[in-house]
Amino acid sequence: MDYVRLGRAGLKVSRICLGTMTYGSPQWRPWVLDEAASRPFIARAIELGITFFDTADMYSRGESERVLGRALKALAPRDQIVIATKAFYPVTDGPNAKGLSRKHLVEAIDASLQRLGTDYVDLYQIHRFDDETPIDETLEALHDIVKAGKARYIGASSMFAWQFMKMLATSDAHGWTRFVSMQNHYNLVYREEEREMLPLCREEGIGVIPWSPLARGFLSGNRKRGDRQADTVRSRTDEYARELYYSDTDYTIAERLVSLAGRRGVKPAQLALAWLLAKPAVTAPIVGASALSHLDDAVAAVETRLTAEELTFLEEPYRPLAVLGHS
Repeated sequence: MDYVRLGRAGLKVSRICLGTMTYGSPQWRPWVLDEAASRPFIARAIELGITFFDTADMYSRGESERVLGRALKALAPRDQIVIATKAFYPVTDGPNAKGLSRKHLVEAIDASLQRLGTDYVDLYQIHRFDDETPIDETLEALHDIVKAGKARYIGASSMFAWQFMKMLATSDAHGWTRFVSMQNHYNLVYREEEREMLPLCREEGIGVIPWSPLARGFLSGNRKRGDRQADTVRSRTDEYARELYYSDTDYTIAERLVSLAGRRGVKPAQLALAWLLAKPAVTAPIVGASALSHLDDAVAAVETRLTAEELTFLEEPYRPLAVLGHS
């Protein structure tokens, strides 16, 4: 495993981040694993050298944080791991139970810390942009959370590049804590982030930690063109994936990925992650795992190199898309 700085921050993270949306309560989503089934994945990640773990308060309505917190407390020293969580979406009911208001963020961080069983998180992220709250209110609240010792760094997630730059500029103008990371939607079949967000992140020294690096399983090699019956619970029940992927062009790219993986004798997922890791802006893809082999494939991608010809072969079919993943 390689370890790199998160953007310009001094914090070092593993080049693979384990996303824990898959772990929590199957009552929230049918494809989610319960605590007993989740623990081996977190243990295996640590064995493989993964030190970076991402969750969110809304995953399983808080249960994902509890599952991750208990597992990490049992499996690794706190100072050896990097815990990231997010706030924006509601966990409880009520008019102030969502968004990026000072009230919600201050309450959300305390609730997340309690569920995780830790005094601080290493990276506290806004899960989406809030059109209803002034950005100076959000940024000052995040600054206060850092100064209170409840978070070491702050990050953002999917939004337009102009929105992110406005937030960075406002932080700089007031001397408030600056975002160090962007968790955005980026993979081989969705590359719109290459137009503005990735250049912005490189210019501003922001670490990029993409979500859905395998397109919610679409790039795992088991999706067949025209076949609506998939082989996992998640692929059969994940309606959001149908909103993001499954176009003819997506299938063409996935077919090229499978073809190249066959020629190289590796898994398609390994090559899809290797493609992401080859991008200069990308720090660590956030990988979900529902089989232990998924973790092995992800770690193997760190040492996998694609030639210029292979990169062109995979990228050539791509066509421009509407912005997806900001909601």
